[in-house]
Amino acid sequence: MAAALRRRSVLGFLILFVAVAGSEAVHLRPQFYKSSCPNVESIVRKAVAKKVRETFVTVPATLRLFFHDCFVEGCDASVMIASPRGDAEKDAPDNLSLAGDGFDTVIKAKQAVEAQCPGVVSCADILAIAARDVIVLSGGPNFIVELGRRDGLISQATRVAGRLPGPEFNLNLLSSLFRINNLTTYDMITLSGAHTVGFSHCSRFRKRLYSFSSSSSMDPSFNIAYARLLKQACPPNVDPTIAINMDPYTPTIFDNVYYKNLLNGEGLFTSDEVLFINHLSRSVVQKFAANQTSFFSAFAGSMIKLGRVGVKTGMQGQIRKECTVFN
Repeated sequence: MAAALRRRSVLGFLILFVAVAGSEAVHLRPQFYKSSCPNVESIVRKAVAKKVRETFVTVPATLRLFFHDCFVEGCDASVMIASPRGDAEKDAPDNLSLAGDGFDTVIKAKQAVEAQCPGVVSCADILAIAARDVIVLSGGPNFIVELGRRDGLISQATRVAGRLPGPEFNLNLLSSLFRINNLTTYDMITLSGAHTVGFSHCSRFRKRLYSFSSSSSMDPSFNIAYARLLKQACPPNVDPTIAINMDPYTPTIFDNVYYKNLLNGEGLFTSDEVLFINHLSRSVVQKFAANQTSFFSAFAGSMIKLGRVGVKTGMQGQIRKECTVFN
């Protein structure tokens, strides 16, 4: 009886979460700042472009920051908060690998916006615009960003565990986590394509190379030649700061090569390669690998859906003066 009640409570929470996420999304609109800050997107684009010219790490770092923000507390810039006690969302173990260039991009874009439109544009909206801009600046699809988010008032490291996809997740775990955020399995496969410009530290996938299972030290789904290169770059006692490109062929171009790599056993994480291994997702991988236009169209649509997750609008939250601290 108790277990049944717990299941009903969880189901009720998920239904409420989806309903709230859907209802708040209707308050977002592309022209939200038409009167209050009409040039906000061009201001952000200029700041982001400058940062990308300084270092390409800005692209995957900003995009990953957006994903991590939206999956914990919703797209409300809660991941931006810096705590002197080291207990904010960004301090959680799953977020420690977020590159500083992503945070710096949003901070600088916010400063540029504040100079022209003080107290008007949320950090959450600036992060959403910046995520779109790094995609475009690296060759990916352009799309309209819905605006009107407000910044969240909660940022706690303890609320992160279990809310972000892990490198060893199978298809069911991935699909379930995305479903909680009102995103489909198709969205999950599509948004995984962001790994075409990502990078990872060796520790995130070393188990696949050296201790995969009791019967095989290396994941048998690996392309042998690819695994050999990974072992050279990531020996057992590798420096923990060493990072590897998710896409070894066109790491600075947002394209569909990520999916082509999956067809060849060259997915870096288990959660990447499983998309091709599992028959339920294989056809989508094959479609995107064969048709970049199809992938771009789907990715743009899924990014818009991602940007609606758990948003705060209206009188909820606040418009932060600085992205790293609550007002």
